[in-house]
Amino acid sequence: MTQPAPAPGHAPVEAATAGRGGGKAEKGSGGESAGTVVLAGAVNLAIAVAKLVGGLISHSSAMMSEAAHSLADTVTEVLLFIALKRGTRAADARHPFGYGRETYFWAFLAALCTFAVGAGFSIYQGVQTIREGEEQGSPTISYIVLAVSFVLEAGSLVKAVRQVRSEARQRNTTSRRYLRMTTDTTVKAVAFEDSAALVGLVLAALGLFLEQVTGDPVWDGVSAILIGVLLILVAGVLAKANVSLLIGQAMPGATEQELTDELAAMEQVDDVPFLLTSVIGPGQLLVAAKVDFADTATVADIERAADEAERRLVARHPGVRYVFLDPTPGNGRARAWAPQADELE
Repeated sequence: MTQPAPAPGHAPVEAATAGRGGGKAEKGSGGESAGTVVLAGAVNLAIAVAKLVGGLISHSSAMMSEAAHSLADTVTEVLLFIALKRGTRAADARHPFGYGRETYFWAFLAALCTFAVGAGFSIYQGVQTIREGEEQGSPTISYIVLAVSFVLEAGSLVKAVRQVRSEARQRNTTSRRYLRMTTDTTVKAVAFEDSAALVGLVLAALGLFLEQVTGDPVWDGVSAILIGVLLILVAGVLAKANVSLLIGQAMPGATEQELTDELAAMEQVDDVPFLLTSVIGPGQLLVAAKVDFADTATVADIERAADEAERRLVARHPGVRYVFLDPTPGNGRARAWAPQADELE
């Protein structure tokens, strides 16, 4: 059976209707996502070392917090790279729908790493500095490190933003909406973390400056705490997105309505009373529907309509990988039969 090729930039697309499989999966944006993650990881590792040196020389809690921030980001990128590699493995007998959701498991661990390592250490450093103070060192090296780090982080963010804009254009949507709705959480993670990194650098520089001007280390401690709070917010947003996708998130109602309308408009179809969608991996969607075929439709008519439905959904909604149609009545939810009281007598 001929299957239309997916639009460029989408994840592998493969369909199966009522047990009939589609064509070969094709490469999507996974390679570009991997490149974005690798670049971000290399940049973060270099920055973490530089911040650590700057923090030790200047005795700045904010700089040490930023070093922990960059270290957490580096570990995060490693986990995201693992997510991309393991999540794209081919389906097998044990996992017939593939390993796409494993991507969200590793991405969730990455969010926890940001929370535990980055945020935890930053807040601890800030509180300790406010309570006990710190010996002031030369801030010059720290300012240099922060400036260089800002340039490197900005470069990494630019690559992530370009990918986001490219993906958004291909889907005829805005970058903001794409980031909110995308099932490719690795790109979302890099974009959010690089943005948080730039804000963190500004906070660290502000804390250093205020401490230098006032001679009060409290400002450095407050800066470190604010960096920790920033990381908690980012980790929370990413963790929530990955948990939702990991347990089986449906597509937005508007998308489900489009799929329903597409099926209902077909010849031999009277109604589509029930339709379910489930994200099974980045850019990969499973569609299952109850379809009320015309009473005059023959078995051959229903088979032809099912094949046509598969082709239409795959061609017009890139990302649809499996399509299952059921011509029986009901809402698709299995119910256990329980004998009535009078039947037991």
